[in-house]
Amino acid sequence: MINKIIFRKIKFNNISYEKFNKHIIKKGLFVFPAGPALASIDKSQRYHESLRKADLVFFDSGFFVLLLKLIRNINVTKFSGYKFLYLFFDYLKENKKKTIFCIDPNLKFAKSNKHFLKSLGIKKIYNYLAPNYQSKNLSDKKLLYKIKRVKPDFVLTNIGGGKQEILGLYLKKNLKIKTTILCTGAAISFFTKDQAPINSLIDQLYLGWLMRLIFNPLIFSKRYMYSLRLIPMVIFSKIKVIS
Repeated sequence: MINKIIFRKIKFNNISYEKFNKHIIKKGLFVFPAGPALASIDKSQRYHESLRKADLVFFDSGFFVLLLKLIRNINVTKFSGYKFLYLFFDYLKENKKKTIFCIDPNLKFAKSNKHFLKSLGIKKIYNYLAPNYQSKNLSDKKLLYKIKRVKPDFVLTNIGGGKQEILGLYLKKNLKIKTTILCTGAAISFFTKDQAPINSLIDQLYLGWLMRLIFNPLIFSKRYMYSLRLIPMVIFSKIKVIS
């Protein structure tokens, strides 16, 4: 069985759903690069660095997983941010004393996210409204101070891909406390119903992109067209498979 692959110096972990409980107790930076964001690694050095230095990189992109199989005959398991949060929320129902620190894009999403986490029985929930981060010069001392003071078990970066991973690496480098930073982006909105309606079957069939496209065609049509850059990247890149 494939343990991980190295693609463009990024170590992708081939993790099965059954081993979720083994990994959720680990501390560090967990990232879930979507197809459009992964296709941009040649143009964004900071983003590429954040993936390379993450502790766990999941196969979030069904398109990337299919390309690996069809073009390079490499079979790995898709483990989307949606599926991870589905299992994570079940985990929280059994571990209600955990402290959650959410980094949210706006007040509306902050309220929805907090309400949802409360419905799971979590009482220690903290929300932080993210400023307009600039990828090239990202820093937030106010955020560092708040996280250090709260000492959360988990930090959820509920902001857009491409920036959240850079923010996650910034937190990993500058926080002295041990915590788990989950860069699952807007995936929590599938559960709060603030984003396109996706369920486990749609995710399993790799159709999450289609639901997003139907829900918001103007934004996602451009993003998914950009992800086509992954095709030549997978064809011509050297990929190391580690068993």
